[in-house]
Amino acid sequence: MAMRSTCFALLGLILFVSCGGNEKPTAAQEEFQWEVDQFADIRVLRYQIPGWEQLTLQQKQLCYYLNMAGLAGRDIMWDQNYRHNLRIRRALEAILRDYKGERKGAEWEAFETYAKQVYFSNGIHHHYSNDKHAPAFSRAWFDEALAGSGGQLPAEALEAIFNPEVDAKKVSLDASKDLVLASAVNFYGEDVNQKEVEQFYAPMEARGGVAPLSYGLNSKIVRGANGQLEERVYKVDGLYGAALSESVKWLEKAAGVAETPEQKKAIELLIQYYRTGDLKTWDDFNVTWVGDTKSSVDFILGFVEVYNDPMGKRGSYEAIVEVNDPEATRNMAVIMDNAQWFEDNSPLLPQHKKKDVVGITYRFINTVGEAGDAAPSTPVGVNLPNANWIRDSIGSKSVSLGNISDAYEKSSGSSSLEVFCHDQEEIDLAKAHGALAGKLHTALHEVVGHASGQLEPGVGETDATLKSFASTLEEGRADLVALYFIMDPKLVELGVMPSLEVGKAEYDAYIRNGLLVQLRRIKPGKDIEESHMRNRMWVSAWTYEKGMADSVIVKVYRNGETYYDIRDYDKLRVLFGDLLREVQRIKSQGDYEAGRALVENYGVKVDQALHAEVLKRAEKIKTAPYAGFIQPEMEAVTDANGNVTEVKVSYPTDFLGQMLRYADRYSFLPDEN
Repeated sequence: MAMRSTCFALLGLILFVSCGGNEKPTAAQEEFQWEVDQFADIRVLRYQIPGWEQLTLQQKQLCYYLNMAGLAGRDIMWDQNYRHNLRIRRALEAILRDYKGERKGAEWEAFETYAKQVYFSNGIHHHYSNDKHAPAFSRAWFDEALAGSGGQLPAEALEAIFNPEVDAKKVSLDASKDLVLASAVNFYGEDVNQKEVEQFYAPMEARGGVAPLSYGLNSKIVRGANGQLEERVYKVDGLYGAALSESVKWLEKAAGVAETPEQKKAIELLIQYYRTGDLKTWDDFNVTWVGDTKSSVDFILGFVEVYNDPMGKRGSYEAIVEVNDPEATRNMAVIMDNAQWFEDNSPLLPQHKKKDVVGITYRFINTVGEAGDAAPSTPVGVNLPNANWIRDSIGSKSVSLGNISDAYEKSSGSSSLEVFCHDQEEIDLAKAHGALAGKLHTALHEVVGHASGQLEPGVGETDATLKSFASTLEEGRADLVALYFIMDPKLVELGVMPSLEVGKAEYDAYIRNGLLVQLRRIKPGKDIEESHMRNRMWVSAWTYEKGMADSVIVKVYRNGETYYDIRDYDKLRVLFGDLLREVQRIKSQGDYEAGRALVENYGVKVDQALHAEVLKRAEKIKTAPYAGFIQPEMEAVTDANGNVTEVKVSYPTDFLGQMLRYADRYSFLPDEN
């Protein structure tokens, strides 16, 4: 059950609470170049680290060591995404560095764009759609450029680049196919199928218990010499050992400058986990990590989110190093402090409500560095850990990545409001309240949504029971919690928004995005497979259909174009509540068939005529639909004895330049693993 949110984050909410929404950027922020590149469907941005100079030397050292530990595992994510990614990346790097031919013209420009796409996605498949990137340069040109640069690729890897039919989908969620065989992601041996995987884990999951382990989270499953399936565990003396050994080296340094005893213990448990691959140790780490609420510097590190596994088991490698923003966190504490009120007043069935919501910690943080699955494309809100039993009995941490949201807001880019809003009233509402609405949605999604509800006795981890639909159902459930409460007068009473107009703006934006705007991200003829896009679609399409009789949402045609107009916000809130109750029931009971029917009937199929219309309208929008980041770079200054006396931060502007530096500094795995 992955808990990452990719909604917009909370910055506008913080500004509203603390400054009435009128805070102006500083001179340094106005001069900072937020956007540095745009190619294909991608914008490349930068972010700043507010308050870096005010950190103590110990805190800077801790950030540096944790960031180095995260970057040490960068190759892991590439290999997890696809078995040929590392050798393809190194071939691209050879050409980028050593090509002696003409570095201009159509072929070179197409190659450079392709290289940027591959770097942005940590592999040859799109980071969001999961479709393979299509090179616009010729194979003959590439062969000549590669040979002239001293690089080489086996025929199978070349075929993967140029043949669109080979390993076309990184992650397939098409339930009519064998999910394992249809997915190119490198979590399974090439001859392993879905049924075998389910049979392999069934006895383990049947054991269950009050604290079930996250089986499969840190391993690749392959066919052994005897023909039986076996796990290759990620650990220092196992799969990905060289990268994990390097990460451990930096984690040991981090433990030496930890801010609290709890943080030191958590880091030591993470080291033990990397060395042993023991899933019980992973749980011990998460329990300790959740309990560390006093450290200013915090981190997310390891094999965490399961979106990239069509079976919802295996964790992608990711790293986020972060520093708490105490003032902004205090401003948002009201939502965390009222978590029990939200649970008590939710529309869930009584047996699915938590009687005691425990251990919710919310922080508004500034990101210091990211790697793996968190970069270049990053979440703006995270809620962890994913294990239900830890969340229920111990608690969870929610964070909003403030400086990431800040960069999104301050970067250039035109609005899509004029293209997809149905009238001036909707445009005005969005301009007045849309930023705050979207960020408040993220707060409720992360802090309240993922922490709400409980499973019925005897129901195991829902990633196993709901299979490929678990992630989209969980994200939709958290969205529905946010949507239900964002139109509640309680939020006005708590002082986090001025009026219910904010809720109306969010309802407009959610329906507009779910039914129209997000379709610009899909290629012609395709249906929806990405989990977050699916959840926005099935939430929007279900409520549109159920509200048709009462004209809750009306489809409007103007000048041959389609729009959606919400005519009754209060009734729409009731529908959101009804759907939330049902989705929680599906999760609480592990009702696979009901979950599958909901997603497939409302969240997958795309009206191709409407899609063509949306793509045509979207041509008016100059901003690329996806964005991600060049990371700040740290340099440790040492004295004659090798002691770190300062950590300097710089903000590069060349995306490819950073990728080539990373290749030099953080490549610890062979081409084939």
